[in-house]
This record gives sequence, structure tokens and C-alpha cells, in this order.
Amino acid sequence: MFYGSYEYSVDEKGRLNLPKKMRDGVGNQLFLLKGYDGCVSLYKEEDFKALISKLSTLQFESKEVRLYQRMLLQSVVEIKVDNLNRMAIPLKTLSEYKIGNKVLILGVLDHIEVWDLEKWNEYKGEHIEDFEKDAEAIIKNENK
Repeated sequence: MFYGSYEYSVDEKGRLNLPKKMRDGVGNQLFLLKGYDGCVSLYKEEDFKALISKLSTLQFESKEVRLYQRMLLQSVVEIKVDNLNRMAIPLKTLSEYKIGNKVLILGVLDHIEVWDLEKWNEYKGEHIEDFEKDAEAIIKNENK
């Protein structure tokens, strides 16, 4: 399980250190794919397989499902984690998702999100006031 947030820098080759608290159990391979709201998501192999399993249960005959599966799966990049706990994100991927050299690495339960730091700060600023209202509504719905 991943949680917490960490500010890091991406070097000129697209390498990014994996935070120490997130290293355990990751192994030497992650799967990067399009995230929500402008980030990219990183999954350990077992969690990526679970995601693929969920996707395979969706009805491909549905236009929305086809679009979702295609957009998500075309974005998948296998990322190697080296002995120094660095992952090399392809420069093309960083450019496509407008991720600069200052990033926020965010743990979100079964995956890790990588955000451009400026984009994260904008997102957080736009949504921080909704947090309590949304949390209350989510908790009420869970208790029904």
C-alpha cells in the first residue's frame, strides 16, 4: 500500500528516484500508464495484473469501454527500477503528460502517481475546499 507525498526532481535523462518509503515490494519493474487529472500512474506488477483483470471484465461492445481500454492500454510503458532505485521515464512520456523536472510523487493505495509539481499545486488549490464536503458524502454513502 502506498501513501504520502514527496517532492523530487527528474534529471535530464528522465530518471527519477523512487522514495525510500515506496521501495519495499516494488521489485525492479513498474508499469506506467495514463493517470487521471493530468498525472501518470505507476503500478507494481501484481497490482497492474489486477487492473488488467478488472479491465477484461468490461464489455468491449460498449463504446465508452472501448475508448477507456484503448486510451489506457496504449499508454502503458514498462519501467525498470535500477540498483540505485531510479526509474527512467521515457522523455516522450514526460513531454506527452507535460511533466517537468520538479515533480510530486504521491502514494494512492495500490499505485503511485507522478505529477508535475506546478500542475499538482494547481489541482490541489482548485479542489482543497471540496475535500471535506466530498469526504462527508463518501462516508455517508459507505455507511448506508
